[in-house]
This record gives sequence, C-alpha cells and structure tokens, in this order.
Amino acid sequence: MAVGETVQVAPRDPDPEAEYTWRVKSAPVSSQLSLGDDPVVDFTPDAAGTFVLELTGPLGVDELTVRVFPGELAPGGRGAGSSGQSGVSGMSGVSGVSGVSGVSGMSGMSGVSGSGSGALGPKREGTGGGRPRIRLSGRVEGDTVVVEADPQPNPNSTTPREALDVEFLVDDRWPVDRSKVDVDGWTLTLPVDAFEEKTRVHAVSIDSEYSVADAIEIRVKGTTVDFGEGVRTDGGHAPRAGARQIRSDGGVAAESGTKQVETGRLYEPPEWSKDVTLYEIYVRGFASDDDEAANTFEAIEKRLDYLQDLGVDCLWLTPVLENDHAPHGYNIVDFYDIAEDLGDMEAYQEFVDTAHDHGMKVLFDLVLNHSARQHPFFQDAYKNPDSEYYDWYEWQENGEPGTYFDWEYIANFDYHNLEVRRYLLDAVQQWFEVVDGFRCDMAWAVPFTFWQELRDRVKSQDPDFLLLDETIPYIPDFHEGMFDMHFDTTLYFTLRQVGNGHQSADAILDAIEQRTQVGFPDHASFMLYQENHDETRYIVECGDEAAFASAGALFTLPGVPMLYGGQELGQRGRRDALAWDHAREEIQEHYRHLIEMRSETPALDFRGGIDRIDYEADSDRVTAFRRESKGQSVVVVLNFGDAPGYVEIDADVDGTNLVSGERVVDEGTVEVESVAVLEER
Repeated sequence: MAVGETVQVAPRDPDPEAEYTWRVKSAPVSSQLSLGDDPVVDFTPDAAGTFVLELTGPLGVDELTVRVFPGELAPGGRGAGSSGQSGVSGMSGVSGVSGVSGVSGMSGMSGVSGSGSGALGPKREGTGGGRPRIRLSGRVEGDTVVVEADPQPNPNSTTPREALDVEFLVDDRWPVDRSKVDVDGWTLTLPVDAFEEKTRVHAVSIDSEYSVADAIEIRVKGTTVDFGEGVRTDGGHAPRAGARQIRSDGGVAAESGTKQVETGRLYEPPEWSKDVTLYEIYVRGFASDDDEAANTFEAIEKRLDYLQDLGVDCLWLTPVLENDHAPHGYNIVDFYDIAEDLGDMEAYQEFVDTAHDHGMKVLFDLVLNHSARQHPFFQDAYKNPDSEYYDWYEWQENGEPGTYFDWEYIANFDYHNLEVRRYLLDAVQQWFEVVDGFRCDMAWAVPFTFWQELRDRVKSQDPDFLLLDETIPYIPDFHEGMFDMHFDTTLYFTLRQVGNGHQSADAILDAIEQRTQVGFPDHASFMLYQENHDETRYIVECGDEAAFASAGALFTLPGVPMLYGGQELGQRGRRDALAWDHAREEIQEHYRHLIEMRSETPALDFRGGIDRIDYEADSDRVTAFRRESKGQSVVVVLNFGDAPGYVEIDADVDGTNLVSGERVVDEGTVEVESVAVLEER
C-alpha cells in the first residue's frame, strides 16, 4: 500500500468473546503512528517503509508486516487521503490475522528481498504511462526452488521492459530461513530446507507506479489440499538428507526419504471457469409460468435440459435466501435459510445436484454488505443504542442506518464489529459447502481484507471454487488475493454506447485494451455481458441489429460470456416472467450458433490473444480484429448497423462464416450482417 491510504485490519476467524489488541511494534523512523484499542482498526501509514503490527489475542501474539510505498508511487496518483473503499486492496495477513497491504499486494509478508530497485525511492522521471504488470512462475531444480518474475510495462509507458524493477517478499505466516533466500534481478531462489511445510512468495513490478502483486505458493506435497486444475506450475522433488536426488519433472518420488515439493500459482482463475458460458437466472421470473412444480427450484430444474441443449454450463441464480418484500432478493432477513416462497434447503440442494448431473456449475449470489431493514437484528437495533445489535450497523448522525444511493430498505453492516464478521463467515462456510462459486454482490462496499480472508478460507478447502466480483467500475487490485473473475463493466458500457450509435464500433477494442492500461494482470478473467437484472434489456435500448452484433462480441472477445435469462429469447422486460411461448426463434438460433462456434474454435480460447487489423468499411458501425490461439487464427467482423456492412480486410481468410456456415467473402470483401468469424489460411 502507499502512504496515506487506509485499510482495515482484523483478527482472522475471530472469537467475538475474546479480547484482541493491536500495537505498532516497529515502524519507519519518521512515523508517529499509533493504533487504537479496538480489535478491528483502520491502518493509515504515515511514512514509507516497513511496519510491523502486533496482535495479541487468545491464541498468543501474531505479527503482521506491512510494506508501504511512497504516495508518489501509488497507482493513478493515489496516496494521502485514499481509503480502503477506493480500490486499495487489503492484504491476506499472518497467523490468523486479516492482513494488510493495499495495492501492492504484499500479503502478510516480510523478508524484504528487492531487486536493487530502490522501490521506496523517488518517483521515476520521464516514464509514467500507468501501472506495470507482473506474473510469477515457479519450478523445482534439484534441491532449489526457483521463482521467476515476468514484469511487463504499461502499454502507455516509455520504460523499456528490461528497466523495470521487481520487488519480492516472502510470506511471514510460515517459518522460513530468510538468510537462505537469494534474489538476483527478476529471480528468487531458496533451498527446500529453508522452509518446513510451505511458504509463499509475492512480488510487484515497479515503474513510476507499482503493479498488482502476483504470488506463488511453495509447499511439501500433501501439506494442504491440491492446487486447482491448471494452477500447478511444477511438481518437483528434492532430496532430504541421505536421499539421492529425484527428478524434478513431477514424477513419483522413488524413495520414501524424499521431500516432495511443488509450486502453484495462487491468483489463477479455476480452469473450469475459463471456457464456460454463464447464464443468470432471475429466480422469481425464470420459470414462474410453471404451476405444477412443487417449488421454484423444481420449476427451474425442468428447464435444465433446455439450458444444456443451448450450451450453458454455469448458472448464476439471484439470491435465494429469506428476504423482505423485494422480489429481487438482495434485501436479506436470514443469511442461513432459503426463502420460503422458493422452497427449502432440501429443494435447493436437489436443484444444485441436478444441475451438476447436467454438467453445470452453480454460483450462489453472496450479499455481504448489508441486511434488509426487516432483518430481526436491525429491527432490534433501530433507534435503540442499548441493543446488542446496535454496533452491527453503520449509523448516520440523524439516527438512520448507513447505506448507499439512498436505498431505503437496507442497512450497511459495520465490519469493525467482530460479531458481524463471525456471523457472515459462518454463513459463507454454510453455502460454500453447497455450491461451486460465489457471485459477490457490491464487492466494492465490503472491506478488502474480509474478501481476502474469505478467499483463503474457501480456496484452502477447494482451490477450484470460483469467486466473481461485481464492482462498478472494475478495480485491478481485486485480482490480488480476492477474486478470480470480474464484471467487465467497461465493455458493458461501451457495448451500450456503440449500440446507441454514440461511439464507433472500434471503441469495443479500446475497452478490451483498457484492462491492461489500468493494471489488470494478464491472468485476470472477465465476465462479458450486455445486460443483467439491474439493466434495461439491450434489445430494447439499442434495437435488434445492434443486439445481434453485441451477442457476437460477447462470444468472440477475450473473456467469459454471460447471458441474462431470456436474452436469448428476445425478452424485453427486465424482471418480468419469461415469455417462453413468444421466444423469437431467430435470436435463439443466433445464440445457439455462437455458443457452438465458440466451443469449436480454438482461436477464441480464454488464453487467446487479440489484435487489431487493418480494414476498410463503409460505416463506423463496423469493427474487425484477430483472435489467435492453439495454432489457429481467425478474423472477427462485427456490424452494429441497420444494414449489411461491407468490409475489406488485410488478411487471407477462408470465405465461410463459422457462425452461420455461409460464404460471406467475395474478392477480399466481407459482407457481414451482424458477426462473421473467418479462419485465416
């Protein structure tokens, strides 16, 4: 984090009945900082350097090391006055402590092992251009673990890649002999006998600003649950005393005396989530036409065959918990029980199991910022300072609860209260055991350190559990020890602007490039959408032709496409009962073709690159780009206009449109109605 920024620190897995106290054990010489007496404190460093915070609790004393950069290095000029709610990522913490470090991502770490960077020195001159990026990889060579950093400058920076600095930090939650840690430029090495069971290495890249951090875990195999699919970077084996060296290619150890060590990337999205088609179900409208089902979940179950045939393989249901009068379900009155009008816990579990039988994952809509004002705890606390629940909520000076946007039916939780944290962590654990991931509502409004504790909690039990954040606008630091996938809010707004004719179609490519420009790491995942339960239907606002093109964008741009229930039917009402009997077949077939085409086109893979190409068109409602992966390259042409577009492209392509199966190229000119995907020869 940077000087002047604020982040909330708290005990992890707290016991609300216990006493916890914080103090500053050590700090930079110029610091005058002290902490209060509360168990949860807001930490605002007043000097650059290293702080060690000490937490005394029922299990003893823990320390949290916090690395602080000068305010001048804060991304986007952040620094003094910034708060933990402004996009400054909290950190993962040590030994049961919800740690700190804001944007830099140095989670609960000490052992400052820099690259000779002068990371805490003055701001560079003549570079600028935004945040750099970094990616770590790890491997085992004999009895040594090698962690290599791959820093990349911001696209707008004038700094050569070779001039970027890298600063490594070794996590201090597990014993490590730091005297054996060696750093040479962008490479960190440590012998396997320098740690006992596990450790983590974090790093940032530094230019005129510092990057979102990346992290590698190093551990003896079997110490905790396996790394998620696609996350492991190496499974090597190193000898203990007296054992001969075993190969480091991930093979089975040949002797029982071998210390089997593996490394894994911590911030990689689950492999299964990278190529799915997501589908949002508004639970009180999706199957409300079914009068025969015993409950809502059974009614939705009956539509799973349809969704499977469509090509959907991941479902996001709007909240299913007991709520107040609002049918959207986000005003919750019981965080542990299913809404009675939807069914019960048994019916929900049966729905999840049936979805799994159809090859579909299920996401739970997790609401942690607030409760409904009808929640019994709030009812007891309102205008009653003597209530045991009064301190559970934020309060304004006029006695009304804290909230956002003047929402009148909810009240914000106060995360300075350990009972709030305990209550919500226990709810998280209950629903984690049922589903495959969380869609995290209003993620920006919950302290970052709480998200990091939540992530460590669920990932330690299931590394393939998905965490998707709703943050508007998106925040790069949320990929640092918090979330796997992010709402691509920039693309959403751009698709609307293009669809309305307020921007040229090329703005879509600007939106994709913005991810890197604002500092998202290359391994971040994005959910692509054109509408959801909060927004006017795209087809209503932008018209049929633009809606067909926008659908093409969702399935050809880098990211994970999401459909909002009824989008593929031509539904016009935002939260109405779906008009199944009035589905527009031409729209339905368009989505079927797009989903099938994406699944059969390697170039559109999650990892595939995207590049602009030279083209000439008769309208600025048209754009074209190249996607490439796994030995295949395709050119995508999108047309948001009311009439067919004619586009000359600088590429040698097969003339058959992979979406429609029709030939659309004549002497180098592409005729495109909405979307054309053309394989390059």
